[in-house]
Amino acid sequence: MAERRLFEDIADAIRDLILDGTYPPGARLPGERELSERFEVSRVTIREAEIALQATGWIHIRTGAGAYVESQIPGDSKRLPPVSAFEVTEARSLFEAEAAALAAPTISAETLAKLDELLAAMADEAASEDEISVIDREFHMTIAAASNNKAIIHVIESLWRMRMELPEVRQSHSLVCRKDGRARQSEHADVVEALRRRDAAGARLAMRRHFNRLLESMLDETEERALDELRRRAAESRERYLLSAKLA
Repeated sequence: MAERRLFEDIADAIRDLILDGTYPPGARLPGERELSERFEVSRVTIREAEIALQATGWIHIRTGAGAYVESQIPGDSKRLPPVSAFEVTEARSLFEAEAAALAAPTISAETLAKLDELLAAMADEAASEDEISVIDREFHMTIAAASNNKAIIHVIESLWRMRMELPEVRQSHSLVCRKDGRARQSEHADVVEALRRRDAAGARLAMRRHFNRLLESMLDETEERALDELRRRAAESRERYLLSAKLA
C-alpha cells in the first residue's frame, strides 16, 4: 500500500468541508494563508491539496482569483469499484481511442490550439507531478469533449475519477509516469498531429499506442516491485540466519 502524503490528508479534509456544506458548490475557498493557518501546514501543502482537488473535479482554480468549489461535485470516492490500475488503463484505451477517432473529422482550430497549449504546459520542467496530472487530465478530456458523444464523455470522466481518486491506481500511474515523461509527451504529440490531419484511423492508432506503452510499463513496474519484495525477504532471511549462526 502506498504511503499517503500530507497534502492528500488536507485534500480529504477540505473535501469533507465541501460535503458538509461549509463550502457549498460555487463558493470560493478561503485563501492559501487562511487554510494553511487552519490546518497548520505550509502554503505549499495547501497548493498541492488544491491541485489534487482540481484534478478530481471538486474545485477549479482561477488564476489570480482563487479556488472555487465546482457547481457539480463528484460522488463519494468510497463508492468507486475496487478496480486495478491495469483495468482502468485498459478501459481508457478502449474508450479514449474511439473518442480520438470520433473527434478527428470535426475537431476545431480552437481545440487544436488548446491541445498545443496543454502539450507545452506538460513539457514545462518546472511543473510538479501533481500539476502535470491536472494538465494530463485536461488534455484527455479535451479530446473526449471533441468527440461530441455525451455517453463516451461520461464514461471517460468516470474512468478519470478512478484514475485520480483510487489510491492504488493513482500510485501505480505516478510510478510509471515519473519514469516515462518523455515517452508520454511524444505520444501525446502524435495524437495531436493525427487530429490536425483529420485522420481518424491515425488518431485511434496513436492513442492506442500511448495506452499500450502505459500498460506495458505498468506490468514492468509490477514485476519490478515483486522482485524488490523478494530481495527484501531474502535479505531478512539471510540476516536472521547469520545472526543465529553467530549465536550458536
